[in-house]
Amino acid sequence: MIQQTLVLIKPDGLKKSLTGNILTRLSETRLDIIAAKIVTVSRKLAEKHYCHLKDKPFFEDLIKYICGEFHKKKVLAMVYYGEQAIGKVRELAGLTNPEEAESVSIRGAYGRITTGGVYENVIHTSTDEKEAEREIKLWFEPDEIIADIYPTKVVKEETKKKIWA
Repeated sequence: MIQQTLVLIKPDGLKKSLTGNILTRLSETRLDIIAAKIVTVSRKLAEKHYCHLKDKPFFEDLIKYICGEFHKKKVLAMVYYGEQAIGKVRELAGLTNPEEAESVSIRGAYGRITTGGVYENVIHTSTDEKEAEREIKLWFEPDEIIADIYPTKVVKEETKKKIWA
């Protein structure tokens, strides 16, 4: 089954210069990258992304973490596309808790839990197709993705747009 999944290299992964290592590991999946960008994560985006965890006691630290308050203030957001994309990427990423993740997984190799209890697990991957769609639509506009993965419509808007001078 052809799928797409959101992959985020989180601020700790960027601070530790793990982008190349993580991309190399993800290339083992033989999936295509159909969108990629560096994002400064706003609190609003972070809260929407982690809305399902808003009642957890670690929510505030999680928001600070993804917004880069503990590391660099940026995330590398990507959409991977291909056969069984979600399962392949999740298997390589490993368990959310880096101490429980297999040592050969991305999180097992590069993640840690801080003394304050924050999971610095360097990567986010979508859990299922429904979450993948919600997350991809949250992080990317249709014209930022080089494949038509979800239905779109064309609207005419009169908005300011920054162009190259």
